[in-house]
Amino acid sequence: MNYSLGEFEEIVLLTVGVLYNEAYGVAIKDEIESRLKRNVSVGALHSALRRMEKKGFLESRTGEPDKERGGKPKRFYTITAFGKEVLEANKDIRMELWNSIPEMALKKV
Repeated sequence: MNYSLGEFEEIVLLTVGVLYNEAYGVAIKDEIESRLKRNVSVGALHSALRRMEKKGFLESRTGEPDKERGGKPKRFYTITAFGKEVLEANKDIRMELWNSIPEMALKKV
């Protein structure tokens, strides 16, 4: 199985989980920018969402048409069971690495 997940993909996937039923493009972008204090390009975000949907980490559904969006519906994203498995595997790897750092390596000088 392919658990390959880049940093930005991981952030997007986690943010989709945070937003749960309200995870659509603009909300994901705003949440990432708010929490991480970094700008997110709409193009990069949509590219990552499509890529992760293709990999099976996410699935999407089309919402109802929205008057504020000129009748265009929002696309909502949710994490798949495989996406959850990938996130957990990445978390385990990171925790294993953190737990393997000798205490002295992180002391202030």
